Amino acid sequence: MASQAPFTAPATASAPAASRARPGALPSWLFAVAALVFLMVVIGGITRLTESGLSMVRWEPVSGAIPPLDAEAWQAEFDAYRQSPQYIEINRGMSLAEFKEIYFWEYVHRLLGRVIGLAFALPLLWFWARRAIPAGYGWRLVGLLALGGLQGAIGWWMVASGLIDRPEVSHIRLAVHLLAALLIFAALIWTALDLLALARDPAARPARMPTLAIWTLSILALQLLFGAYTAGLEAGYAFASWPKMGDEWFPSGTPMLEPFLGNFVDNPIVVQFVHRWLAFAVAGVAAILAAEAWRRKYPLPAVAVIGAVLLQIMLGIATLMSGVALWIAVAHQAMAALLLASIVWTAHRLGERNA
Repeated sequence: MASQAPFTAPATASAPAASRARPGALPSWLFAVAALVFLMVVIGGITRLTESGLSMVRWEPVSGAIPPLDAEAWQAEFDAYRQSPQYIEINRGMSLAEFKEIYFWEYVHRLLGRVIGLAFALPLLWFWARRAIPAGYGWRLVGLLALGGLQGAIGWWMVASGLIDRPEVSHIRLAVHLLAALLIFAALIWTALDLLALARDPAARPARMPTLAIWTLSILALQLLFGAYTAGLEAGYAFASWPKMGDEWFPSGTPMLEPFLGNFVDNPIVVQFVHRWLAFAVAGVAAILAAEAWRRKYPLPAVAVIGAVLLQIMLGIATLMSGVALWIAVAHQAMAALLLASIVWTAHRLGERNA
């Protein structure tokens, strides 16, 4: 990257091509891609809750972008689905019209993944050709592109787990898929904020992640992991009461697995219990992070973090109390991504540096 022109080169007739690029275009592009990833997370939640993820039984990265266009093509897709464990064990007797409903969400989910790939790769090539990428950022952007490609493979790896011997995807693979998406989302926002600071001040350097933010994000990542387990195991249906699980804080008759640690991965009741109360550990560290931002005179990020964590807890409780109503549960997943974004924003403000 050392051969690239400086990011803020003067716009003269003899200046390199980078001088003609608008600095604000880079962060705006990344924020737009992050918004698409957020939409992907939301659509992914709908796909999971409607049990649509196994409706497309083949991975066709190119030809799969074209949906069935006539009755014969639809029947072929339906016939392929009827060979899957989900149809045989759960949806036997489903009509073609019902199949089209679940196919829709999985198709949109995969199509959006392709759109995100193009929305990132094509502008990246254009900025690279214009020599508009500042020194030190090329590797980061290429890394994000590679991570996006890996995410597509992880998605199929997840789906494949439900196409052979079981009628549902592995909750562990689901967790990997969700956490990878949120990692990409957070990295896009962090990189966009670095570039935005550079566009405003040529002396700005990439922000450092504060230790407090590392702890906050680590605990949040653990909670997101248990959230994915809760979704994958359908653990949210185990108890629809709050704050107790039925009449007890923890159901005394819960069947426990051996070894004991396996309960934190495969036992729906234990997973729901952990997910319920780990939320307040997230709230605690998020409040400390917000307090530090407020002390450092960053009121907007501080308020965003507090508002996001409180709303997320309320949506989590509402999801349980509603018996995992579709749109409340989707809002809960969407709010998780927004909480992550608010914490990343706050961490970046606390870690900003100038030369």
